[in-house]
Amino acid sequence: MADSPEEREESLDVIQRELTAFARRARATAARLHPDLPLVPYTLLAHIERRQGCRATDLAAHYMLDKSTVSRQVTALEKLGLVERHPDPDDHRIQVLHPTPAGTQALASSQASRRAAYRERLGEWTSADLAQFAEYLLRYNSTGEDTGPR
Repeated sequence: MADSPEEREESLDVIQRELTAFARRARATAARLHPDLPLVPYTLLAHIERRQGCRATDLAAHYMLDKSTVSRQVTALEKLGLVERHPDPDDHRIQVLHPTPAGTQALASSQASRRAAYRERLGEWTSADLAQFAEYLLRYNSTGEDTGPR
């Protein structure tokens, strides 16, 4: 199988274009499924729940976002009553974010809608195709290129 520089560049162009389309579609779907919880706050809330609590600085580091961006998003989540802060049991100077019951409920209803949308969009894919796609996404997202805060 040939692996010419031109073929690689063409493939990279397609990947860039399709990932951009994917991101736009994800934002539009997120806005449609839960208008009060846009994609970025939803993502942060889901991360907080998955980690069973975390610091805002952990969110900033994980998503390579500026701390002020995360602070604004966390403040919005707090105003919506979806997250709350608790002192860290080991160091009371540190605040740990946790989802409120309303936050957990918002995630559950939103996740069900999002999962249904993925089931519909990927319904014709085989289990092997889905597993391969999931593997590729994990591989892509685990590449730890730290480009700094955005």
